[in-house]
Amino acid sequence: MTQITPQLRPFYVDGHVHIGRASRGEPIKISAAPSLTIEHVMGTATEEKGIQILGIIDAVTPPVLRDLMQLVATDQLAAHKAGGLTTQRGLTLLLGGEIEIRGPHGGSAHFGAFVPTIDALKEFARWLALEQTNPNLSSQRLKSADATALGRLMQELDGILIINHAFTPHKGLYGNCVTHMAEMIDPQYVTTVELGLSADTDMADHLSELADFTFVTNSDAHSLSRVAREYHVVALTSPTFAAYKSALLRATTEHIVKNVGLFPDLGKYHRTACAVCHTALENDLTPCKICGSTRVVRGVANRLEAIADLPIAQSPAFRPPYVHQVPLTFIPGLGPKTMQKLLSHFRTEMNIINEVAMTDLSAVVGERLANLIVQARHGHLPIEAGHGGKYGKILAADEVRTTS
Repeated sequence: MTQITPQLRPFYVDGHVHIGRASRGEPIKISAAPSLTIEHVMGTATEEKGIQILGIIDAVTPPVLRDLMQLVATDQLAAHKAGGLTTQRGLTLLLGGEIEIRGPHGGSAHFGAFVPTIDALKEFARWLALEQTNPNLSSQRLKSADATALGRLMQELDGILIINHAFTPHKGLYGNCVTHMAEMIDPQYVTTVELGLSADTDMADHLSELADFTFVTNSDAHSLSRVAREYHVVALTSPTFAAYKSALLRATTEHIVKNVGLFPDLGKYHRTACAVCHTALENDLTPCKICGSTRVVRGVANRLEAIADLPIAQSPAFRPPYVHQVPLTFIPGLGPKTMQKLLSHFRTEMNIINEVAMTDLSAVVGERLANLIVQARHGHLPIEAGHGGKYGKILAADEVRTTS
């Protein structure tokens, strides 16, 4: 893989962040926090998280599109010639929409569709107005068009199409709809595959049909604190839509440097669980020992075990490393006040998680929390796996003794 050069610079990217409310109070993503406004998201990404390229997955909804146009009109955002909008502090916004599409055998899946310009976003919005019952809300299902039709539209608009959280049991293409991508969409229209919180590169590379696709990790943030819980680093000549698209397609020397994500066990759908009482289960077939139900929420790990065609993961040469990370919100005993104290001293969460020395952390939050942060950094803390909609849990020392 090409290394960082004077012509290529690294940029931190979170390409999947939702908007909870537009500026006039309109709900956008129903399950997202109202505090997720354009302004708050931009501020959090820049000031707390250290993100440099941000994918606004709900930009195509008319209220958010209106807000973006107003920010451009007042010079708070500037359109880049090579695509994307830039804030006064140098944050690049990518403009997209999350679209729900019925599966051919039942279920439905989410796709992320991004376009380079406001004009293209308007055209995308006009198309969706004919295909969605309520295009003002995020993640709405298409009435009749299929995923390949969406792919063709993205090709016409010079956009990109992402299979969002590909393996999750709710709205994941592999987790909820099909065994093979081509059953639901012509693969030629897929730009990249988003792994989702409960999977990593090693797990996904048990599917041979994904060998030609670039993988990315994104937060799918539904609250400000979740922004950048997963992200990726990309080497670009400049932080623009065109350069980013080139990196995803591996069309030039621009490329993904690394994916940074949760340990898969921390994802809330990593293992299969009972759909009634949410008890973790060993597999999809055994009745629940607690309530006897045979209804399950299939875990990502269990689903991949069922559909994998490679007994050993085989990663192509271009595949970047996957770096496991524990966001600070998962650290036992680290609450909002302590988080603010850390941010005031060390500026961004990425810096705290990855760089700050143990002695410096101890001086601010004490030896116990500093030790947990550093142990999490190196993957030394035990995890209780997530399941059935419940996030995995970092076990503190007393819990480890209790469960051992």
